[in-house]
Amino acid sequence: MKPAFLKGEELLVDIESARSDKSNTLHTWWLGQSGFLVMSAGKTVLFDPYLSDSLTRKYAPTDKPHTRITELVLDPGTLEGIDIVTSSHNHTDHLDKETLIALVQANPELDFVIPEANRAFIADRIERDPSLPIGLNDGLSTTVKGVTFHGIASAHDELKTNEKGEHHFMGFVIELGPWKIYHSGDTRLYDGLVSRLKPFNLDLAFLPINGYKPERRVAGNLNSEEAAQLADECSIKTVVPHHYDLFEFNTADPVDFEKACQFRNVNHHVLQNGQRLTLER
Repeated sequence: MKPAFLKGEELLVDIESARSDKSNTLHTWWLGQSGFLVMSAGKTVLFDPYLSDSLTRKYAPTDKPHTRITELVLDPGTLEGIDIVTSSHNHTDHLDKETLIALVQANPELDFVIPEANRAFIADRIERDPSLPIGLNDGLSTTVKGVTFHGIASAHDELKTNEKGEHHFMGFVIELGPWKIYHSGDTRLYDGLVSRLKPFNLDLAFLPINGYKPERRVAGNLNSEEAAQLADECSIKTVVPHHYDLFEFNTADPVDFEKACQFRNVNHHVLQNGQRLTLER
């Protein structure tokens, strides 16, 4: 199993050391799979955390085992000082009951941003009042604790809406101080994604690279070349890959992503689980 860059108490100490930075510096930690913690001027947003082994246990007796590749970085019940958490869609690695209930217990004032289409499902899974999460749809925006969220439709494998036209798969662009950051959730390329993203003049984007292979029997994502292409076409200043190095059956080699970014002259950083990226103006 691959070791984390930092884990447990060491990672918590690193996070707390950045909290005292009241400047507009942006601190980012990859927590595994599609989970990212971003912080600027002490304000924190936690994207799509999966901090348990619930899927490994669930699928252990099946013909699709979710064998973990990289060690778990944190017990979610130890992660305090989180202002906002997101779920981009209802798949467990983006909406994990064990992770989210523990986070809420550790952060009673936590706000939760979700796709509006998923409200009832999410409330049932995490055992919360359905009125509490803050719902968004494609093209809508809201401000939560001084952080502005913009809803961006995602296609996993395709765009999916309910009878109201609300999207089940979403990404979010946030404005955290002077920084504009895109978390894709799970998505493939689709007509209209570039036109949605490019006007934001994004500073940082988290893009999946595990691709789409029917033999995996799960919905797909961008592959490494497509992630680099999207970053290039949207003129994103910095890109960090995600959705790999968690499960053996559904991963990718980040070296391919690095090569694709180098070919297109896209600025990128490949992180280890538990590693921090610091960006300054």
